[in-house]
Amino acid sequence: MGRAWALVLAAGAGTRFGAGADGATKVTVPVAGRPMVAWSVEAAGAACDGVTLVVPVQLADELVDSAHGVDVVVAGGGTRSGSVRAGLATVPADVDVVVCHDAARPGASVGLFDAVIAAVRDGADAAVPAIAVSDTLKRVPEWGEAGGVVAGTVDRSGLFAAQTPQAFSREALVAVHAGESEATDDAALVEAVGGTVVAVPGEAAAHKVTEPDDLVIVEALLRGRTGGGGL
Repeated sequence: MGRAWALVLAAGAGTRFGAGADGATKVTVPVAGRPMVAWSVEAAGAACDGVTLVVPVQLADELVDSAHGVDVVVAGGGTRSGSVRAGLATVPADVDVVVCHDAARPGASVGLFDAVIAAVRDGADAAVPAIAVSDTLKRVPEWGEAGGVVAGTVDRSGLFAAQTPQAFSREALVAVHAGESEATDDAALVEAVGGTVVAVPGEAAAHKVTEPDDLVIVEALLRGRTGGGGL
């Protein structure tokens, strides 16, 4: 059986978080005593045979010698899909499962990586962690500084929020990126061409850090975990 390889995606600007003004990036912000990205690299490295860290162009050279637990550091593209393609180009030929993980989800566990990898090895083209939507959903077509007008309520039955890590058969992921398609979620590209995408139970701890307040949530979820080293 071939190997599994992780792409830890850390090239985003983090503008909603407030990063970027001084050349910094959101995923280098400390979380529970370590850089945010270090948590993701550690989990990815424990579950996979290798890790490629995809970073902003301005940090690529800086992190080459200091990214502990990373096999390859590569500069990302101008979009998330572009960054995936940059990472995909570094994956060794004997790898058959590629895992894409957002570094802004530092709480994703090794077990979650294992679960999506196992689902792909069982025959799926892709596997995503998902959590049932618990909030009532409102459709607001136009949103301004003062809010917006509600156009309707969305039935949440059967609706799940997708997380990362997301695992893919290498063949499927290469195929959907061959045409340089763009998406905020790689599984959506596989869905669009009729591939088999399965969902596995997600984790509350895999919460995404988007706004500064999310750090409070993630810090609480990570409390009690320990880890060595950092980037």
